[in-house]
Amino acid sequence: MAFRFNVDISNPHPELRRSVRAFLDAERATGRFVPRPNSWLHFDAEFTRRCGKRGFIGITFPSVYGGRGGSALERYIVCEEMLAAGAPVGMHWIADQQSGPQILRYGSETARRRILPEIAAGLCCIGIGMSEADAGSDLASVRTKAVRAEGGWRVTGTKLWTSHAHRAGYLIALVRTGEPHPQKHAGLTQVIVDMRSAGVRANPIEDMTGGRDFNEVMLDDVFVPDDFVLGVPGNGWKLVTGELAYERSGPERFMSTFPLLDALGGRLAADPSERGALAFGRLVTHLVALRRMTNAIAGLLEQGRAPHVEAALVKDLGAIFEREVVEVARQTIDEPPEPNSADPYRRLLAEAMLAAPSFTLRGGTREILRGIVAKELTKA
Repeated sequence: MAFRFNVDISNPHPELRRSVRAFLDAERATGRFVPRPNSWLHFDAEFTRRCGKRGFIGITFPSVYGGRGGSALERYIVCEEMLAAGAPVGMHWIADQQSGPQILRYGSETARRRILPEIAAGLCCIGIGMSEADAGSDLASVRTKAVRAEGGWRVTGTKLWTSHAHRAGYLIALVRTGEPHPQKHAGLTQVIVDMRSAGVRANPIEDMTGGRDFNEVMLDDVFVPDDFVLGVPGNGWKLVTGELAYERSGPERFMSTFPLLDALGGRLAADPSERGALAFGRLVTHLVALRRMTNAIAGLLEQGRAPHVEAALVKDLGAIFEREVVEVARQTIDEPPEPNSADPYRRLLAEAMLAAPSFTLRGGTREILRGIVAKELTKA
């Protein structure tokens, strides 16, 4: 197999990049946010609404659904600038990057007209209901069941590790609609669950950083209308593997620790050493390579292709890079991490160290990702 990273991305959209940077500079200058690592998980509803008003969300959506009909590369530029600034984009991140494109491609016209304008306006948070207890990264082992009912489906089961589910308006859930089958990938369907429906309960789970963004979502005989089914019932595995190309290929898969990397560069510049220069230079070269690869994936998505193997590769390499940034910072600068420090470097280091263990788990474990790549490489 030949990896498809040789995609022409010659149009950098400089005016859009300048516009986003000016917006972020103004936000920081007025103290509306403090840069943080892992910022795509940090929730700030007011910041998201301001992004919506500026047209920075739903860029690829057609204007009829509240978007601007832009390209995947334009969306990538906005996302890259937001992450580089450490901006709190958690409310709209999944909806803009992953769920919105999925609804646009496979949703009914009713679902598109109801949900996409909310996303573009910065008024809608969406959770991803893939993982379940005891299933780990084996998505095909889901046990959440959907049973046919008049005008729709009745869904019962539990989803786990769903970010922001307690704040979300909707949940895109992978459920089993078919009868037991020797091939466990068969009979799966993606549905949109309105989180305001009867029978839905989201229980936040505290993580190592003290955050309560992850959730256990209980679905007890929840009604989902036919208009909220994505694609054709039973074809969910194809849809979810395509969606994972969006989840695994974005800049958040290697830029979670970028604010720390930026602060590290400032510390090293103030007191340069050969050891520090070599370590920092190595990180920057890796960053440039990963950026080039994800830009190419944005180009593939723009062409309507499904780069799930390339995305798995980039996600694996990106997770390694993000953790390496933390280790280089910890070993290169002799300053202790302090979670509540007034010194931005020490605070960023402390937050990144606590978040780093999750980098190789979220969006698929390294074993799953490498299995996807290996399977493609061994094809005749």
